[in-house]
Amino acid sequence: MTSDSFLRSRPFPSHRNSMNMFRLVFAAMVLFAHSWFTAGQGTGPGFRGENLGGWAVAGFFVLSGFLITGSRISHNAGEFLVHRVARIFPAFLVCLAITAFVFAPVALYAQHHSLSGYFSTPSTPLNYIWSNAGLHMDNYGIGQSLDTVPYKDAWDGSLWTLYYEFLCYLIIWVLGGLLVFRRSIVPMIVLWALSVLNYAGLGLAQRLGLNQDYLLLSRLLPYFLGGSIAYFVIRRWGISPVIGIVSALAAAACICFIPGFGGQASAPFLAYALIWLSTLIPQPAFIARNDISYGFYIYAWPMQQLVAVFGGASHGMWLYWAITAVLTTAFATASWFLVERPVLRLVKRSRVVVPASPVVEQSAIAGQSHGGAVGPAPAAPAEQ
Repeated sequence: MTSDSFLRSRPFPSHRNSMNMFRLVFAAMVLFAHSWFTAGQGTGPGFRGENLGGWAVAGFFVLSGFLITGSRISHNAGEFLVHRVARIFPAFLVCLAITAFVFAPVALYAQHHSLSGYFSTPSTPLNYIWSNAGLHMDNYGIGQSLDTVPYKDAWDGSLWTLYYEFLCYLIIWVLGGLLVFRRSIVPMIVLWALSVLNYAGLGLAQRLGLNQDYLLLSRLLPYFLGGSIAYFVIRRWGISPVIGIVSALAAAACICFIPGFGGQASAPFLAYALIWLSTLIPQPAFIARNDISYGFYIYAWPMQQLVAVFGGASHGMWLYWAITAVLTTAFATASWFLVERPVLRLVKRSRVVVPASPVVEQSAIAGQSHGGAVGPAPAAPAEQ
């Protein structure tokens, strides 16, 4: 890199970045962090009061804010919403069904050598699918299929974050229809600042009796809006190595020196730094063409529980992590090729072409590779 290129800003390279790989790394971090929970070994590594999985979620949400805001600016309301639903729901519903009718009965038989009562013991497999089909995870267990593992009765402790990511999509969907948010970065900065102040004063919300949904959305929304700010900055001024380095330092300073809400305060800086790094660090060609990060995220926890059922968690954390990572990669790849990519291609063929955005349309947790996130927060129910 020459001194001239170091100082000069340039447009964000929408098809020459490593967003897919970054999301996959964050998903792997979540799996790694959850290994301690599902193996019954405590909460695992953390920093500044946040589990490693929670920091991975922060990365997902800031990238999602950047990418989803670009998608909303470049698409009308109907196209945007159809694409978001198509990206999140099909793979999610298939994951629920496979968990209910493949993973859970296998686990039940392995533990009890019988499938007796599987379809009638609460919570039933059909109820598991029905009660969670709207993204809000109201039921984690299926009968007695996980009653001998360290982390009992929770088949997918990661899925709950998708509900809050989709709420963030809806917020951007509404804001994207207002000219004031399209024309100026100032309203987004104000909204982000208010979201940080809201999270900083969350103790008042708890005393007022606001529910868990409000508390968790308050925790995650500042990250998403920080990514939205980064989108408007990069759209207007391009991506700059100098600003990327300064942003990384500013994000680190916020996280290290602001107690309680340093992560949320760091969000715009964290977003810009990650986006800048994604233009520098190359990714494998397979990952560039195929975004398996969403599938990796939604199948990681079930694989961890299934391996635990067969005693895999008793042979050391590193072996446990490696086995579950390999199995998760297999299911994630199948999800991409058999569910996610076909649905995205169908949606792409059916929609009206609109002017292109400087940002490729995708999500952080549920991204889309070249025409194709975030989910996560503290990544398990115990971390909420």
